[in-house]
Amino acid sequence: MKYTFMALAGLALASSCPAIAMDRPPSPATKRAEAPAAVDAPVLGAAAARVASWVTASSDNRALPYMIIDKPAATAFLFDGAGKPLAQVPVLLGIAIGDHSSPGVGKKKLAEIGPAEKTTPSGRFLAKFGLAVGRQQVLWVDYANSVALHPIPPGANPKERRRQRMLSPTSEDNRITFGCINVPSAFYAKSVKPLFRKKGGYVYVLPDQLPLEQVFPLVGVRQAPPVQG
Repeated sequence: MKYTFMALAGLALASSCPAIAMDRPPSPATKRAEAPAAVDAPVLGAAAARVASWVTASSDNRALPYMIIDKPAATAFLFDGAGKPLAQVPVLLGIAIGDHSSPGVGKKKLAEIGPAEKTTPSGRFLAKFGLAVGRQQVLWVDYANSVALHPIPPGANPKERRRQRMLSPTSEDNRITFGCINVPSAFYAKSVKPLFRKKGGYVYVLPDQLPLEQVFPLVGVRQAPPVQG
């Protein structure tokens, strides 16, 4: 199930996202389904829980808000600068399974990007708002490779059924983008924008295939206890 997991303690020259822009107004039923799910104690998968614990223990987020994108679960977890969990929502990701962006993919036109190049790269990214094609504002996760976080664009091919994929009860159909991370429009407007608008924040994208420690080398490093007195 998409919402149930193992409980554990500038202007871009080319964009890999088609016609980035805000969604058309959704229906009331869709609005309810897309509303950010507030969480007091997030229920994370094993890898997401390890990254969250490491970020909190090491203050790796530098007091900035952050998100953990669990690619295998197709879910985003949002935290404030102090590490308080705020929301978890379903996301859409790149069609291809993989942890790296193809060299030069950020400079290619959409028609030039092959199926195997449509990956959402894994790693730690300092994300900030900026302009994309069409002068639309997006949260740039990996600017060099044209990977951004934004709502489902109205210019997306209707045959892709992105909204239905996002709201389905399984994560198996959430691979459909060119590499960008699509999030619910209500979550983007009410949670992401207010938190990331001024100084940005960090986005931790979990790997599909690589070991977690290879993507986040410090995740297994035990933090030293504070000096007493």
